[in-house]
Amino acid sequence: MTDAREIILLVDDSPDALSFLTEALETSGFSVLIATSGASALSIAERITPDLVLMDAVMPNMDGFETCRRLKAGPSSAAPVIFMTGLSETEHIVHALESGGVDYLTKPINIDELRARIRVHLANARSTQSARVALDATGRHLLATDGEGGIAWMTPQAGRLIADAAGMGADLGFLTRQIGDWLGAEDPEAGANLAISDNDRKLFQIAYLEQTGANEFLFRVTPLNPVSEDETLRRQFPLTVRESEVLLWIAKGKTNRDIGDILGLSTRTVNKHLETIYVKLGVENRASAAVKAAYVLHGL
Repeated sequence: MTDAREIILLVDDSPDALSFLTEALETSGFSVLIATSGASALSIAERITPDLVLMDAVMPNMDGFETCRRLKAGPSSAAPVIFMTGLSETEHIVHALESGGVDYLTKPINIDELRARIRVHLANARSTQSARVALDATGRHLLATDGEGGIAWMTPQAGRLIADAAGMGADLGFLTRQIGDWLGAEDPEAGANLAISDNDRKLFQIAYLEQTGANEFLFRVTPLNPVSEDETLRRQFPLTVRESEVLLWIAKGKTNRDIGDILGLSTRTVNKHLETIYVKLGVENRASAAVKAAYVLHGL
């Protein structure tokens, strides 16, 4: 069924269900991680990123819906979650999807149907992940949500910015609520901004970019008071204002002649600035200087 042994995180408080499903999944070629509670699932997902999660909806203490919401706010946010539930009422199905689930199966579980749905959602996740890796490589601070503000995915750069502003491990419910209220109250135009706050403290802002799917909306995350790129370089390296400007344009792929035209300098002056920049950055050539600058500017 699979070329690689994809990892399925199985979350259920029933020993019988765990035994039955583990055997079926392992026979189908998957590696299975077992969690008997929502807290255990979150702990596992902090250390190992599963390819897909099978989640029991009804569990004591923390139910599957809350567990899913927390998973979607953590490092395993990209893993599709399929709910398993004996609750077939529409409100419970809607609750499962609003919590971040992509699908649901009613108990007792039909193994052939389970295999088919896993196959479909893993294929979709691989396709989405390929696109996301391309975005991550550009160093962009991007965040995607559903129409209710639930976080679908975010680039590592956006995650770091949000964590720095809100605090590492913070519950991102405030972000979900504010985006959901915004999308529910109006259809934002491309480029529209929303300041995100928590407990009356403004943290960062998001800019609406576009709707990228039937129920997926894309945003750019930026600091409330963004620092210019050349100032960012000066904060990291002992550069003068002019040196930071030269380094910035080097990182953007400009030639010495281009930089001279942009900054009103002679090519010889640009070369002299570069010699000093190499010494201050501890590098030997412009390519290495550009890489160091890109790392600071984009977290690459």
